[in-house]
Amino acid sequence: MTPTNQGSIRLFRVFGITVFLHWSWFVVAVMLYQGSLGVFSETHYSSPIWNIYAYLGLFFIVLLHEFGHSLSCRQVGGQAEQIVLWPLGGVAYVSPPQRPGATLWCIAAGPLVNVALVPIFMLTEKIANGNPAIPHDVVHLVRHLMGINFGLLIFNILPVYPLDGGQILRALLWFAIGPVKSLFAATTVGFVGVAALGALAIYLGHIWIGIMAFFMFVSCRAAWRHARAMSL
Repeated sequence: MTPTNQGSIRLFRVFGITVFLHWSWFVVAVMLYQGSLGVFSETHYSSPIWNIYAYLGLFFIVLLHEFGHSLSCRQVGGQAEQIVLWPLGGVAYVSPPQRPGATLWCIAAGPLVNVALVPIFMLTEKIANGNPAIPHDVVHLVRHLMGINFGLLIFNILPVYPLDGGQILRALLWFAIGPVKSLFAATTVGFVGVAALGALAIYLGHIWIGIMAFFMFVSCRAAWRHARAMSL
């Protein structure tokens, strides 16, 4: 259950890749501004509008991440023509050549974008924090986005399918045991990770984590069924 361009707004097209924004993004933005969603909200800002700026910054980071997937896929001879942004992040519709090396590079390029952003945010925060003319809200926004980027990086490289870390695990196993067995192994690990995430959501009473766990479970189950079909 991943978003498609159905019900999405076409934003722009660059490098032959069309970027869409799912309608549900606006629902979350309104909830965030009203303070009814605490996932990305911060109380250190002087106005709720800065939470919206942070939300926009989050999706700029996500967009760069997805372009990392798309452009690297093109680099190895695959197809990548659209990206859909939605409240749970983004989806780059990529089709790399069915080789473990090509798949590994296509998947790993996304997190590597976040790695490249770490020193950029650190330098920006240092410059902003050392300049008394820059408003506190701007300094805090940079820190907020720096934390968001780092959090996305750490979460996304967890070896839990369908996160990038789970897909990287699958690509690495592919070298040794082939495409089908590697997908079975990665999704099996994924089910364990999704169960742990679901338990964490229940323990914390955190609906947003629960929603992520649900969508991850659906994607993991679909991949497992695909592996079973491939094995027949």
